[in-house]
Amino acid sequence: MKFGVFYELQLPKPWSEDSEHRLFQEALDQIELADRIGIEYAWEVEHHFLEEYSHSSAPEVFLGAAAMRTKQIRLGHGVKHVIANYSHPARNAECIATLDLVSSGRVEFGFGEGATRSELGAFDIPAKTKRKMALESVEQICNMMAMTPYPGYQGETFSMPCRNLVPKPLQKPHPPLWMACTNRDTIRIAASLGVGALAFAFSEPDEAMNWVNEYYSIIKSEQCVPIGHAVNANIAMVSDFTLHEDREEAIRRGQDGIDFFKYAINALVVNDTVPGRTQLWDTFMRLRGDKTEALIERARNGEYQTTGIGTPEDLRKHLRSFEEAGVDQIILMQQAGLNQHEHICESLEMFGEQVLPEFKARDLQRQKEKEEALAPYIAAAMARKQKMPPLEDHEIPVVEASVRKAMVPDSILNPDN
Repeated sequence: MKFGVFYELQLPKPWSEDSEHRLFQEALDQIELADRIGIEYAWEVEHHFLEEYSHSSAPEVFLGAAAMRTKQIRLGHGVKHVIANYSHPARNAECIATLDLVSSGRVEFGFGEGATRSELGAFDIPAKTKRKMALESVEQICNMMAMTPYPGYQGETFSMPCRNLVPKPLQKPHPPLWMACTNRDTIRIAASLGVGALAFAFSEPDEAMNWVNEYYSIIKSEQCVPIGHAVNANIAMVSDFTLHEDREEAIRRGQDGIDFFKYAINALVVNDTVPGRTQLWDTFMRLRGDKTEALIERARNGEYQTTGIGTPEDLRKHLRSFEEAGVDQIILMQQAGLNQHEHICESLEMFGEQVLPEFKARDLQRQKEKEEALAPYIAAAMARKQKMPPLEDHEIPVVEASVRKAMVPDSILNPDN
């Protein structure tokens, strides 16, 4: 099983003048540390206007900075908004390919739609058709990265003439595809499209096993028709995460933050919002009461249910259950709420020293066996894909010049004369 770290870039109020600057710099420090200890993935979201919950509106810039500070860790859009109203698919293709080159082929392309009225309404995206719009865009983004030239497209939500998108990504035919999943239905959709499932809903191991079994049963079936030019058969799930040798201290350091993460996204979806005047953290703390102290008391009494928040042994037990369920990657969620940078770094260091080696030792053989078992199913899935036909040379349209040749001075057309 592999591991990732996850960033919404949360910033509860109150803010100071340098709050956002410190937030970004600390997150980059944390990713640099994750790379050094051997964590394989760093995932960064894209959200717009979701103050306090997520200040990550330009993930390609953040991941570009992370690329320059790391060597091995894979840099994941978890996820990038692909609907044309947010950004034209050609621009998304260019940004992903550029990041792949800058990072020497370490990009993972997760795609999504957005969920809140703050985002969808601002970009005039109908909630009822957002998934259809997203899937139309992502298929063409893959075509743009894989085809020379891109033949052009006349669709329902955007159009594009024949052009050759440059640069092309280092990974061929394009970086691995993932889809944001929050429930069983979206897990099924991801599998039917031949893309990895980024399950951002916190789940128990028994539920995770059901999701994994259903995902891979569809990957192996005729329902799987790849949306991209390759299949990425993987399922990743988010887990809360804070480590300390003292379980009570781990709860004290991490529980408020992870519970704020769960609270805030629901509040942004179901509650009205006044831009620039949110009070998410204050409201959360008022509603929360003494829940954290109650959990600490349960831990003292031996009644604490093992999660990703606790001692290294607590976490090992927690992770083994997901490994046994067949989960391919656990994404460790710690940058949440008001969780402190120094505590996040201490947890990562402890994870690298006391937890990660056990799982790395088993991962290589497991990955080899998985690839061999899935190879015929992936080949069958790719055979079912109806690819956009490439253009023959004589079919490629000429792009007419902006000005007439007669209007250009001869000294420019023939500089040697």
